[in-house]
Amino acid sequence: MGRISEAFHQAKEANRSAFIAYLTGGFPDEASFLDKAMSILEDADLLEIGLPYSDPLGDGPTIQKSSEQVLAQGMTTAKTFELISKLREKTEKPLLLMTYYNPIYCYKGGEAAFLKKLKEAGADGVILPDLPPDQADTLIPLARAEDVDTVFLVAPTSTPERLELVTKACRGFIYAVSVTGVTGARAALPQDVPDLVRRTKAISDLPVAVGFGVSGYDTAKPIADVADGVVVGSALIKTIAENGDLKALTREIARACKR
Repeated sequence: MGRISEAFHQAKEANRSAFIAYLTGGFPDEASFLDKAMSILEDADLLEIGLPYSDPLGDGPTIQKSSEQVLAQGMTTAKTFELISKLREKTEKPLLLMTYYNPIYCYKGGEAAFLKKLKEAGADGVILPDLPPDQADTLIPLARAEDVDTVFLVAPTSTPERLELVTKACRGFIYAVSVTGVTGARAALPQDVPDLVRRTKAISDLPVAVGFGVSGYDTAKPIADVADGVVVGSALIKTIAENGDLKALTREIARACKR
């Protein structure tokens, strides 16, 4: 059992939803990224590291700004891999890279070289928000060969046929987005989230994690009650950017994940 599957298994055994945190690679700066990541991982079960990118079409303003900030500081794909490698030396918890496809496409050596480097850095999976699985016919087998889990997204608008296609392409877990929009903390989540989770779990045995919009206990708890994982990103980024109490937020989310 890989790290990702093991993390979800342990959460299930403890009768809770897995807490999946997101942190932009190199945010708030390269020097303090590892400390922030390790602080988050004291409460989170898995960590998504966002590859900084100039045109993150699925991200709201909070994560967009974090990418812009670290890119201006000189963060690169190579440096992100280095940070993942350093983080792997400090933790055995699952690490996933969330990236848009363009950085993979433009990487020297293409998909094969990118995935090989990602695995060498110590990552367990890759989340691909803008790559449709039916256009990932070369990437998926390359990822399987490197033992890198591929995570694709389903949405409230996904048809039964689309759910079938996406879930078959996933390994590790399935990422269900709560809204048909961009990332960002919200005061409340749509009522159709439980139905999306139910429809997804009806056709796949993989864990289903829900993200986009979780801002704290009140939005995390309803998801934890129906899904296998709760994804939190913008709220963490915002707290760090504003020098807020990061530990209080991660403990609050972890508490919400208990059933």
